[in-house]
Amino acid sequence: MRIAVFSAKAYDRRFLDAANGAFGHEIDYFDARLDATTARLAGGYPAVCVFVNDRLDAAALEALAAVGVRTVALRCAGYNNVDLDAAEALGVTVVRVPAYSPEAVAEFTLGLILAVDRNIPRAWSRVRENNFALDGLIGRNLSGRVAGVVGTGRIGALVARMLRIGFGCEVLASDVHQDPELVAAGVRYVPVETLLREADLISLHCPLTPATRHLIDARVIADARPGVLIVNTSRGALIDTNALIEGLKSRKVGGVALDVYEQEADLFFEDLSNEIIQDDVFQRLLTFPNVLITGHQAFLTEEALGAIASTTLASLAEIEAGREPVNRVVAAVVKGA
Repeated sequence: MRIAVFSAKAYDRRFLDAANGAFGHEIDYFDARLDATTARLAGGYPAVCVFVNDRLDAAALEALAAVGVRTVALRCAGYNNVDLDAAEALGVTVVRVPAYSPEAVAEFTLGLILAVDRNIPRAWSRVRENNFALDGLIGRNLSGRVAGVVGTGRIGALVARMLRIGFGCEVLASDVHQDPELVAAGVRYVPVETLLREADLISLHCPLTPATRHLIDARVIADARPGVLIVNTSRGALIDTNALIEGLKSRKVGGVALDVYEQEADLFFEDLSNEIIQDDVFQRLLTFPNVLITGHQAFLTEEALGAIASTTLASLAEIEAGREPVNRVVAAVVKGA
């Protein structure tokens, strides 16, 4: 199959080319993000491969279908950037990578928690300037604290287990499905409202849906425990960023660690070090000493990139052979029909 890969970085090329030895697809790479204005680049390709910040709205899908594209392969788990109803109406098949390396994201989440809790970035910055004073670097133990994990799929379950077994936290969890292994390990499932109100640490691992958009908002922050630590390695729009800033200013929020941001499409995955950033909300976040932001890199391990590449290319091989792809995303299924 001929595949046009959009938003292609050096690491995408490396791992897709390595995995393609087992499939023999014809792959061409494009630096551009895919949207309605760049879809014409996919002319002559029956499949496109895209990432989290490519825009697959109705206009983009119509433009793709017009130039002959019949398959969209997401090299990620999330699909909130795809209009699935439009894809179905146009006869465009959408596949994704439902699980690549949950360990990659879970381990990074714990790294963010420890970095913020123990002021590691601030300490590192001081030492580079030969400042070895410890004032302002007092942290908090994880042991004995109440940790809340929203979403206990593969990633969330690993985070809950690490916090419970590895660090001795009391762990509250919220999900539509309870994991019996977590319950056996001492994790307690509660309604999400209870979790958000009672947790000292909130870690988000749920998909972005209309029901979860701005799950963390001004009301939740007002009801949360004083000094709550909020961590998000899932989807940026789970948090109302303006409400988060107000919570930081009032000191109700004691720390924030973000690997995702609700307006990240204009920022992440690009070198903007010589540019003037126009996003005032994001720039305000960066002024807080208790905020740590990384550029959507929680997935970025060799194991995860290898799994993403092989799963994506395997799905396209299934389609090329005329078989129903295992990892297809169907609008009716997503809606719970």
